[in-house]
Amino acid sequence: MSSATGPQALEFSAAVAEALHTGAPVVALESTIITHGLPHPENLDAALAFERTVVEGGAVPATIALVDGVPHVGVEPEQLEALARSEHALKLSARDLPVAMARGASGGTTVAATALLAARAGIRVFATGGIGGVHRNASETFDESADLGILASCPVTVVSAGVKSILDIRATLERLETLSVTVLVHGSHQFPAFWLADSGIPVDFAVASAEEVAAIMHARDALERVSGILVANPLPLAAQLDPELHDRLLADALAAAEAAAVSGKETTPFLLDYMHTNTGGRSVEVNLEIVRGNCRLAAQIAAAYAAGP
Repeated sequence: MSSATGPQALEFSAAVAEALHTGAPVVALESTIITHGLPHPENLDAALAFERTVVEGGAVPATIALVDGVPHVGVEPEQLEALARSEHALKLSARDLPVAMARGASGGTTVAATALLAARAGIRVFATGGIGGVHRNASETFDESADLGILASCPVTVVSAGVKSILDIRATLERLETLSVTVLVHGSHQFPAFWLADSGIPVDFAVASAEEVAAIMHARDALERVSGILVANPLPLAAQLDPELHDRLLADALAAAEAAAVSGKETTPFLLDYMHTNTGGRSVEVNLEIVRGNCRLAAQIAAAYAAGP
């Protein structure tokens, strides 16, 4: 079901269109984990598991991707399978969408692209693993994820395990403050570090429930703010990577990236792959648990928000 005609149209799955029409809770999901995060069939299994988790939480999942130049809000099963098998799908951030749409390309959407399309579709809650942020050497490279600018300009509540720990978390939080993005931590005053439950950096606002997040969302609406909200959802301590192993491998990964002259958009994939390889895949297992936990919380938030102020 298309929302409009022409090259800028969004295509909605039947389930998502019905949910948006009736005011039922909807949770947006990104698709780069399908196209670039895992090999087939693990990528398809993970995508379906995330959608099931949202359903079990009482909301409708809306996996977002670009298919033949059309942004799809809710990907049908056969499209999901095709994306999972594709060797040519692009990795699309917000800036890439116009080019990919004009050229009729297909690809997975990053956090920035997914949040942008979710906001345009009227979806207010989005679950992911970890957002991007300010890179560790940003004072020299000015390398900063597009996720931050999109969060500042789209009224979407993003549930994540904080910022990827390969980044400069403290600088990222400073940028989010400058951009007036509200940062909440679920169940803690300590900001998480993706694979770790605690980055050691305190934040101003802890929330205890999905209902509290929904109340903050409604208050933001009353102010007619267009900026997003970041809800950081720490892993349970028992599920996190061993902190000593994490810190040692991260230092090694950063040194390896410098030695290999890796820079720009290649930095994050290089560091994540290094961690995956040198933890024997444990980092990926933790990553999947992160996303499942965020899907559960996001579904609860979407349901509470849909219930009204």
